[in-house]
Amino acid sequence: MANKKRTFCYSLCLLTSLALNLFFITNLYLDNKLNKQKLSWSREAAAEAEAAAIISCSGHGRAYLDGLAVDGKPICECNTCYGGHDYSVFSPDCAADADSGDPLFLEPFWMQHAAKSAVLIAGWHRMSYTFYDQSFISQELENHIRRVHSIARNAITKGKYIVFGGGSTQLLSAAVYALSMNLSSPASVVAAPLAYPLYETQTNYFQNNHFKFNEDALLLNNSSYTTSNVIEFVTSPNNPDGKLREPVSRGPSVRVIYDHAYYWPHFTAIPAPADEDVMIFTISKLTGHAGSRLGWAFVKDEDIYQNMMSYISVAEMGISREAQVRALKLMKTILQGNGLEIFDFAYKKMADRWEKLSRIISLSKRFSIQQIPPQFCNFFEKVRGPSPAYAWMKCEREEDTNCNQVLQAANIIGREGTRFNVEDRYVRLSLLKSDDDFNLLLHRLYKLVTLEDDAKTM
Repeated sequence: MANKKRTFCYSLCLLTSLALNLFFITNLYLDNKLNKQKLSWSREAAAEAEAAAIISCSGHGRAYLDGLAVDGKPICECNTCYGGHDYSVFSPDCAADADSGDPLFLEPFWMQHAAKSAVLIAGWHRMSYTFYDQSFISQELENHIRRVHSIARNAITKGKYIVFGGGSTQLLSAAVYALSMNLSSPASVVAAPLAYPLYETQTNYFQNNHFKFNEDALLLNNSSYTTSNVIEFVTSPNNPDGKLREPVSRGPSVRVIYDHAYYWPHFTAIPAPADEDVMIFTISKLTGHAGSRLGWAFVKDEDIYQNMMSYISVAEMGISREAQVRALKLMKTILQGNGLEIFDFAYKKMADRWEKLSRIISLSKRFSIQQIPPQFCNFFEKVRGPSPAYAWMKCEREEDTNCNQVLQAANIIGREGTRFNVEDRYVRLSLLKSDDDFNLLLHRLYKLVTLEDDAKTM
């Protein structure tokens, strides 16, 4: 009787297993069939995107769906200094352009993660002015941004409101507006040298009865203690020299906007998470997607947050939904590897660029660059070397009063020191651009340095 019972149970289990397998196989087949049906409307768009993406441009350019086209088909937009019928011909007289902060150094990373980071947007995607909750902000994107900061260990976001803007540029202006709205007298907007030039340019452009830019800055004396209303921009790490900075203004009426665009593990050691009242970040320096024009601010005070939201609402009616869905996909890609993959890739690349440039400048007595000491980084959990976004170069010879002109004579384009409110003996060189741009910069610098009479040998 027991044997018959065991045989019956075995047969029942076998039949059950076969039935389950048949169920899963059938469903897998049906799911695949349904998936093919579901993907039918997107096939043409996907094929169009892939057709543009596989155009090689000899490795010295890119083809884009919204770019140049011949007979309806996208053609290459070549990198600076390259041309010819296949875009492989280098122009030897071309200048090394190290002026802009275009963050193309991360392009190879996203090409390696094409499938994970791609976004296909339906024609009816987010046609409304607002999301379902009548806001201008994707709650899912906000959640993912907070998670990215948590793993990067660069900011404390708990208990803070978040505002999206058109890159950090718009948020800087929104913060000045919000901080000056309810003051008893107009605020002086200041930034200590070396200062990012946009602060002054943008503040003057939008100047009104609530604020104005103050060039003499109340900042020249570090011990200044003022009762006047002051709004100070603090860029940390600083643009152009990469130093971590604190406010210079002192007093009960000082309000600070922290521009943390470069406060990520690939540009600087993260000694501690930032925890200031107004902190501004941007996707352009996190992922390299400057063209998406998306930034965010963390704000501690609710009134300041509401004023910033009012500014964004009036100026833009919120930020592009397409930019937000793309940013969400990028954040998801970052989080898949707990941030280690992108930060490790980007840090190694920037550190390698800094080392190569430093090695060339070390041969020279005519030029010098800023010194950035090794520092412990909470993200990498070790002491790490420098990897700044820019080289802050100085011409050491007494007669070289305009360093930018010295470099231009060597076919190198930088950004002159007066743009940062210092003498033109200094010039900023961008290390963020494409491999083609950076390699040409190294070539031009090495040639310039080796022309010195007392230059060392490599």
